[in-house]
Amino acid sequence: MGVRSTDVSAVLVEGPWRHRLVAAHGARFHVAELGEGPLVLLLHDFPQFWWAWRAQLTALAAAGYRAVAMDLRGYGASDKPPRGYDTPTSAADVAAVVRALGERDAVVVGHGVSGRTAWALPSLHPEQVRGVVVVGAAHPLLSRHVLLERLGEGAGLATTRTAFARQLPALPERRLLSGDGVERVLRERSGPGWPSAADVERYRDAIRVPFVAHSALEYHRWIARSAVRADGRRFAAALRDGVEVPVLQVRGALDPTVSAGALDAAARFAHGPHRVVEVPDVGHYLPEESPERTTTLLTGWLARW
Repeated sequence: MGVRSTDVSAVLVEGPWRHRLVAAHGARFHVAELGEGPLVLLLHDFPQFWWAWRAQLTALAAAGYRAVAMDLRGYGASDKPPRGYDTPTSAADVAAVVRALGERDAVVVGHGVSGRTAWALPSLHPEQVRGVVVVGAAHPLLSRHVLLERLGEGAGLATTRTAFARQLPALPERRLLSGDGVERVLRERSGPGWPSAADVERYRDAIRVPFVAHSALEYHRWIARSAVRADGRRFAAALRDGVEVPVLQVRGALDPTVSAGALDAAARFAHGPHRVVEVPDVGHYLPEESPERTTTLLTGWLARW
């Protein structure tokens, strides 16, 4: 018996925000937006979609910002083409969405895998970025540092096994789509008390939109393969000089995916104002595990720039 697919309408959750499709970089991207003012563009992590930022959408709009949460290529109600799940293409997608929204630039907030995109944007598309916030992610050039550090702590073997397992064809998709695949991913990375059953159901439905599971995993496959490919070397070379825009890095103290040391190590790539904040008692999914503290950090930092 096959896994039940979900209609894309499942990710168009109603609320005070407005849903729209934006044509950019040869594709259509779904965004949810609210408010007026300087643009703050919110990028979700795996295995989520724009809805992960629902609390921040309303809070940022109330604070005087144009808050926009987008579905990455391959996720939610955005297009799901067969290619383009590498970090440079993701950065180009985001820069094009900023322009398509009629804005010159944005503060880009990236969570997890999108944190890599946020770090890359000032180097690859400097005109479209006035600042970046990176939640639960290391700088892309520190991937090896993170792995070695976690191996030294005895925590990296599971991470390594997961990374290798995601390179397999078809099987990772089946595991994600069936049974408790999504719930397992969320609970392994979060702190106590999250996710709720409703959160799990929402993300389970979202990953079952046709082609999403495959597209979501392709981002991780490119990250692993880029270490030995020419496009990965070109990407690394483009990021070596670091960034000049303000950078805020945020980590949940219980986040098993990235350590405080990895965030501190990224200071070498931040040549402008740089701040690192660790939030106690929460894991990887900060915007949902601790929405009030996440919002306070964002609005306080944004007010300075």
